[in-house]
Amino acid sequence: MTSYDTAYLLYLGLLLAAIGGSLIVANRRRLGTLARNAALWALIFIGAIASYGLWSDIRQEIMPRQAIWTDGTRIEVPRARDGHYYVTALVDGAPIEFVIDTGATAIVLTLEDAARAGIDTSRLAFTGIASTANGTVRTARARVREFTLGPVTHRNVWVRVSEGEMPGSLLGMSYLQRFSKIEISGGRLILTP
Repeated sequence: MTSYDTAYLLYLGLLLAAIGGSLIVANRRRLGTLARNAALWALIFIGAIASYGLWSDIRQEIMPRQAIWTDGTRIEVPRARDGHYYVTALVDGAPIEFVIDTGATAIVLTLEDAARAGIDTSRLAFTGIASTANGTVRTARARVREFTLGPVTHRNVWVRVSEGEMPGSLLGMSYLQRFSKIEISGGRLILTP
């Protein structure tokens, strides 16, 4: 903390003491009411600070991260607060949330998401290797019968299943290149089939 911050905090403390002192002197006969009102305002103030601090978490829950479909001619994906683009695709009928990752070569499923999509992960041969931000991980190839993103369905799609820890599944370039146009504009990722 700099000397400027210390002086500023001291100034605010003195200002609070002056205002609080004048309120106590002015309402010395009604100290119970004054204390109740002060406690109420303190709770309102703490609630406002907590709401502001938790807004990013609350917003993730109340704001849609799913793609927005516009007249069936394109898929628009809003940028989330964390800067990423998220979509939910149906992988063999199972809804799986993906982060769109142009740095990923393939569609990469976590072990949990692969199992949810009906892939028998106990029978996979983890012979591939992928370099990630967390280091090198082993991967296995698998094929899904249907991969549906909004109005677009692709059949017999190859995916990679990661044996390593991942925060979520990735929608990489092997899938994105199936679209005729990929564009980022106005905080939206736009995919044109």
